[in-house]
Amino acid sequence: MTAHTAIVTGGGRGIGRAIVERLRTEGARIVTCGRGDRPADLAADIRWVRADVSRVADAESVVAEANRMFGPVSLLVNNAGVQVEKTVQETTDEDWDLVMGVNCRGVFHTCRAVLPQMTEHGGVIVNIGSISGTVADPSMALYNASKAFVHGLTRSIAVDHGPKVRCNAVQPGWVMTAMAEDGFALARDPEAARRDALARHPLGRFGEPADIAAAVAWLASDESRYVTGQCFTIDGGLTAGSPLRPGLL
Repeated sequence: MTAHTAIVTGGGRGIGRAIVERLRTEGARIVTCGRGDRPADLAADIRWVRADVSRVADAESVVAEANRMFGPVSLLVNNAGVQVEKTVQETTDEDWDLVMGVNCRGVFHTCRAVLPQMTEHGGVIVNIGSISGTVADPSMALYNASKAFVHGLTRSIAVDHGPKVRCNAVQPGWVMTAMAEDGFALARDPEAARRDALARHPLGRFGEPADIAAAVAWLASDESRYVTGQCFTIDGGLTAGSPLRPGLL
């Protein structure tokens, strides 16, 4: 892999942390960020910036810190995201501001901040979307819509800013993180919901953060140099089959 100067948003836990750790093993110099304090177990050579990328100034400060520490940014991974479990009718303006702020404005802000230098020096953007941007999860209206935005923005950046910039997205399915566990906890019967979800996966397991990190590492590498404007589904086969559970037919 090219020795990237990389930004990974939301790299303190879950998928973001796995991406940070994988890129670090590939030799990347990494700045990551989150809205809280630096995680105590984050490697010392990873630069942490406390930032809310839904704010323009914060997104720009993360890019500025990467430039100051390591030089021009050559890899941006937009991973930071939040979700609210509500239908359109239940959704408040505050919910809109939170989800669209992080999941849409945050991605837009960081992309806009790095594109001037990437169009000069070259670079790669990998956005973390979701299968929820393609098939709608129930009672997740804002999250579904926000991830569809990420997929559309990915294609636009690839078209508008090639050949200097490659931009792709990864669409995870069920990946076992704290966010996924929270989703199961909302069910009337969490264990039954977990069994039902697992039965829909042809590979017989849920995803792990490392599965997504591996896809990001490939998209960041020269091995994917002819790939841009694409959204890659990494879901253990979940969306390949019928929604009917095995054995019901």
